[in-house]
Amino acid sequence: MAFELPKLNYAYDALEPNIDARTMEIHHSKHHNGYTTKLNAAISGTALENESIESILSSLDMSNKAVRNNGGGFYNHSLFWEVMSPIDKGELSGELKDAILEAYGSFEDFKSAFSSAAATQFGSGWAWLCVHKGGKVEVCATPNQDNPLMPGVSCGGTPILGIDVWEHAYYLNYQNRRPDYINAFFNVINWNEVAKRFAAAK
Repeated sequence: MAFELPKLNYAYDALEPNIDARTMEIHHSKHHNGYTTKLNAAISGTALENESIESILSSLDMSNKAVRNNGGGFYNHSLFWEVMSPIDKGELSGELKDAILEAYGSFEDFKSAFSSAAATQFGSGWAWLCVHKGGKVEVCATPNQDNPLMPGVSCGGTPILGIDVWEHAYYLNYQNRRPDYINAFFNVINWNEVAKRFAAAK
């Protein structure tokens, strides 16, 4: 069963001024679509063809660059769109808030750790908030389209929040001002979705 490019739950311009419409359109319809198409080509006719993306990534042969890069690109972007929203974002609360405060002491210290992971990721990559079995959360970063589901990558655990720091995610609007883009991302985080992912993963 082929993977399909997921539809967004909002219009391309819905996250403005934090993320501009042109960037969203190119990012979703070109970049994510490209990863989806190439992932399907890479797994066609193989034992991976009928597996979920989570299963493919968690048992990945890391030397299989086509599946690693495009499977990661498909999964990472699918999560990215869902953890952002223009409305009904909710607030950080409940067990997720408790886990973040236990790990980082305060929301501001968590934001600083997450922002630093995103800002200092050299070249292209992602920053993540992950949850381990039992509910402990951890911030980490990965290069390229790697993610913590993959064997031996970064902090492990299940990603519940991620920010794309490839230049294609922000350069049209922010140019080389990656920290400004990271700060703007916090204005559109869908905490309801992140909390739902936390509850499912812990």
